[in-house]
Amino acid sequence: MQKRLALLCSIFGSMFLLCIAVTGVAALADPGVLAVSVSVFLVGMLIIFVQYRSILAGADRYLHSLGEVVHSLQTDASINHPLAQFVVSRQGEIIWFNKRAEALFPKVAPQLYGRMVSTIIGEVDFRQPTPERGFGVRVQGRMYSMYANNYGTGEEELYALYLVDDDELKNYTDLYFKTRPAVMRIMVDNYDDLVQSAKESDKTPVLSEIDYQITQFVEKYGGVISQVEKDRYNVVFEDKYMQQIIQNRLDILDTIRKIEVSDRVPCTLSIGIGREAPTIVEADEMARQALEMAQGRGGDQAAVRTKNGYDFYGGLSKGVEKRTKVKTRIVAQALAELIASSKNVMIMGHRFADMDCFGAAVALHKAVTQMGKPAWIAIDPEKNMVELLYQHVRENGYREFLRAPAELLDLVEEGTLLIVVDTHSKTIIESRELYEKCKNVAVIDHHRKLVEYIDNATIFYHEPYASSACEMVTELVQYFGGNIRLTRLEAEALLSGIMLDTKNFIVKAGVRTFEAAAYLRRLGAETTDVRKLFSSSLDAYQQRSKLVASAEVYRGCAISATNQTMEDINVVAAQAADELLNINGIKASFVMFELGRGVNISARSMGDMNVQIVMETLGGGGHLTMAGAQLAECTLEAARQRLFDAIDDYISKNGK
Repeated sequence: MQKRLALLCSIFGSMFLLCIAVTGVAALADPGVLAVSVSVFLVGMLIIFVQYRSILAGADRYLHSLGEVVHSLQTDASINHPLAQFVVSRQGEIIWFNKRAEALFPKVAPQLYGRMVSTIIGEVDFRQPTPERGFGVRVQGRMYSMYANNYGTGEEELYALYLVDDDELKNYTDLYFKTRPAVMRIMVDNYDDLVQSAKESDKTPVLSEIDYQITQFVEKYGGVISQVEKDRYNVVFEDKYMQQIIQNRLDILDTIRKIEVSDRVPCTLSIGIGREAPTIVEADEMARQALEMAQGRGGDQAAVRTKNGYDFYGGLSKGVEKRTKVKTRIVAQALAELIASSKNVMIMGHRFADMDCFGAAVALHKAVTQMGKPAWIAIDPEKNMVELLYQHVRENGYREFLRAPAELLDLVEEGTLLIVVDTHSKTIIESRELYEKCKNVAVIDHHRKLVEYIDNATIFYHEPYASSACEMVTELVQYFGGNIRLTRLEAEALLSGIMLDTKNFIVKAGVRTFEAAAYLRRLGAETTDVRKLFSSSLDAYQQRSKLVASAEVYRGCAISATNQTMEDINVVAAQAADELLNINGIKASFVMFELGRGVNISARSMGDMNVQIVMETLGGGGHLTMAGAQLAECTLEAARQRLFDAIDDYISKNGK
């Protein structure tokens, strides 16, 4: 309509200009007809003006009539709209509602005027922007998606609320997700040890009790179980029951742990769970991966794999040492063949290398060179925690083989092998560039498995039950065969790593740990000389004493912090954390220190608290008795609060 009126105005305007032009031309041609031309022009303009006003009045009457019709249609459409509608004030008072909304409350509809809409839809802030799928509300026992539009401003601001009845859709959706299959894989961690070590009279009752408790657990939650091997079970649950199992923090772990064996061999389970997969085949594959992760973290725990990653439960007990060396022999043979087929070998550990990392690298370097392959050790000469051992090794024939990672990049070839020791995490290796450039990778580590592990390794030798990487390397070199023989230098480097991670054979020192130490002693390693490698300067000793003296106790944990910088702060912090465990009643110790624009934390325990789980909350890792974390872009006070929160979270979930 507006376009037509505009067109009419244009026509009238054109006629007006044309009349002026004609009148002007006539006047120039014959001045005598000027009066007649002007008279005709004025009469014509009067007629045009009258017609134009008449047209405008007609258009106005038409639009007004049309507006009344549209308003009537809008009112009728709102009143009889198939969706329930409410008009409310900004405060939530009901001002108007349509027939569909009235039908929801047939007995009390007239009483709805003036009531607060929250009494109908619950505490929903309809003033906020409406989500894409609407606000989820429940009215008269049915589920609705509510959409809100606001009109007006200030005190006169009103909101129109539209309720979409999608109760059946939501029920079917909820039923679909609740009944999706979730797969659980269960493995008895130490089945063989139970069979071998238990008395004949205890063996059958113990194994029967384990089987009975697992079966009862599955039946309680309506699952289907199948025993695929003597120590392995596959279970399928509906996801709604799996949610209950997880809410109960997989109490089957505690149940099995309470089963007593005469010689005190603990009974533990490793559980892998696959959830939220589109098919049961994918859920089973996720459960398999989760079980491997649970075992890689030391067993006695459950790993839950979903599309968003892993969640872990349990992991409260110390790992049980595996007594068989069959796996070690197989890995040694495979690693020897891989080395033999390589052109050269790079050996690398984690950032801020410690004695366990460096000692394992030195021994492997000796073995590789005796196999006739050129090898180098990648270590930052400035940022490490092995200054005395580093200088001792460097001065005794290793000067040309100890290189900064950047210096080794040009030596990488097509057939280069990278051996990563004392870590399996991509995020804390000495050089990410060197790792990415090497196509062939082998990993030797004892830390409990992290999610961000090196997943492209040709050989992934991961033994969380071992005390240290040095213990694992000591066993490996004995099975390399040929003329491989370590000297006293390598033996002492390995022994220093074992002594570091076991705190002088106090923590996590098993039968195989002492066997490895005895082998190194036969090679000439002297414990007194190794002990000297742990000595520190007077300044470091004083700083360590200050850290111990300034510690505070929080929920059974000793916590100390410093903002003072010194060259050996990493070593000092670790030593202070060890010393704090000597205080009576301390379950774990945490020492924090500023490094650059972040904060590092060294964590230790005697096994009463799993510091790995606490540090994982902060983005770090490690194992049950020794762990750490690096908090980037964080102040010391903020780090302290985050540590308190992590300790609170651990205690609330595990009860200790």
